[in-house]
This record gives sequence, C-alpha cells and structure tokens, in this order.
Amino acid sequence: MARELQFDDEGVILTLTGATGFFALKFNLKMPYSTIKSVYVDYFDAPRWMLRMPGTSIPALHIFEGSFKYADEWYFLSYESRVPLLNIELEGHEKYKYVIFEINDPTGVAADIRRRLAKHSTNG
Repeated sequence: MARELQFDDEGVILTLTGATGFFALKFNLKMPYSTIKSVYVDYFDAPRWMLRMPGTSIPALHIFEGSFKYADEWYFLSYESRVPLLNIELEGHEKYKYVIFEINDPTGVAADIRRRLAKHSTNG
C-alpha cells in the first residue's frame, strides 16, 4: 500500500509514496497530537459536490486523492476502494478538518493512534 503512518514526539505523519502521492499532489501530511480530536474507522462517501482543490477524483471508482473542500471545511482524502477507512477528525489544524485514508489494519492503526494520544496527553 502506498500509505504509511509515522509517529514522532509531536504527532502523526501520513506519508504517501509513488503514484498515490503524485495524484494527491502531496507526499507528507503532519497532524500534531494537539489537533487530533477523534480517530475512528468507518466507510466514507465523498459528498457529490465536494470541490477538488488540488487532487484527483474518480467518484465512480471510489478513487479520491488529495485536498477537497465541502461546506467550508477542508478534507484530505486518500483511498481507492470502498472499504473501511481510517478517519481522523482534527481541530485547530493549519488546514484540514478531516483526514480520511485507506491503510492496512485500520482498526489496529486507530487503536495505536489512540494509545499514543493518551500517552501524549499524560506527558504533555
């Protein structure tokens, strides 16, 4: 898979490689722990009138890569299948309100992020 998460002392970094990064027009997205409001796994259907700014989308094939705006909120989407996706809701991030992406074992990854958030909040 062309997406991976990395962790450092300040937050979570979503890294996109190869064609995924090319079509998303972004290769790294940093989410400081202080901006992560919630993490969950669910299906996501992009709203029909979501604006691509910039990115790539082929709605009929459930392919969305890049930055999108809907209802005056910014989304970063990176997926190409109708599968459960990792959904991260942000508050106070420099740009995005939601980061939604496909990754192997989204439930395990969500649990790992929650553990790191809990550890960060007790240490910070």
